[in-house]
Amino acid sequence: MNQTGAPQRFRTRITELFGIRHPILAGGLMWLSDADYVAAVVNAGGMGFITSRSFASVRVFQAELERCAALTGGVPFGVNLSTSRHTDVPLMAYLQAALDQGVRFFETSGRAPADALIAAIHAAGALVIHKVPLLRYGLSAERLGVDAVALVGMECGGHPGVNLDVPAMLGGAIAQERLRLPYAIGGGIGTGRQLLAALALGADAVVIGTRFLAAAEVNAHPAYKQRVIAAGEDDSLVAFAGNQPMGGAWRVMANATARTVRTREAAGLDGFDVFSDLLRGTLSRDGCYRDGDTDSGMLSMGPAACFVDRVAPMSEIIDHIITEAVQCRERIDRLMPALAPA
Repeated sequence: MNQTGAPQRFRTRITELFGIRHPILAGGLMWLSDADYVAAVVNAGGMGFITSRSFASVRVFQAELERCAALTGGVPFGVNLSTSRHTDVPLMAYLQAALDQGVRFFETSGRAPADALIAAIHAAGALVIHKVPLLRYGLSAERLGVDAVALVGMECGGHPGVNLDVPAMLGGAIAQERLRLPYAIGGGIGTGRQLLAALALGADAVVIGTRFLAAAEVNAHPAYKQRVIAAGEDDSLVAFAGNQPMGGAWRVMANATARTVRTREAAGLDGFDVFSDLLRGTLSRDGCYRDGDTDSGMLSMGPAACFVDRVAPMSEIIDHIITEAVQCRERIDRLMPALAPA
């Protein structure tokens, strides 16, 4: 079943692949990519992915899939499967639960997806887009047989992996020359102007996460959303830069927890035990998203927070991005002089 609603303004390989109206993929938000968030993106014309590792058991995950299917009215949505070496989720069990629910769109993030995972997804008639921080990993994923690639730049909120040097737009321009697969780019993107620029570079879609953090459908405390609204382009910081044993770089809100992490790093401290008291997922899930303490936990956020000016419905945010992209395209058309008759 394809999406219906507002007219399609941009047709790309990604919109065709996922059957969506708009070339917008929602970034997976740990603890926040639930049925409400994903359904809101899908109903607004994009594609969202429920983060499987946000749920403590396959049974709870299954219930969330059923809830999302009801909220979208049967319109397809996606599931994120973390392939990080730091994830202890039974990946194949979560995959099977999603397939049983009828999910046919999967996003993998972390290490390159195993051959068995890709084979199981394709055997079910499903497709997989793999998220990577650098083009060379995208090319490796292409050789493994994934269907599309999401290439995130250094501005990406959350985990840009080993990429602390290549911004999204540069990576997107390079990918156009070397990558055969459909691809999306993400990192610092929150406007229609940037969407149009990404399409002009050769990308087939954009990945947006931070810009959606204050959407009305995001199940997070109002105090957290107000902190995001107040943030500027320089209110995020990167922790664990180049520290692969800790999972690599992590771009987060510059709150008290993140600054404490940076202080310990500056003191030369290393090893998970040194930081474990600050990295518990319950600090962000319960302390911040549930209870509103915005200094509690490592809160993934990128510089695109500067584009968030209020709490708004997801449909309004996405409509504004698309409208702005169309207006920007029209402006470019006006800048081109008319050709004289031959």
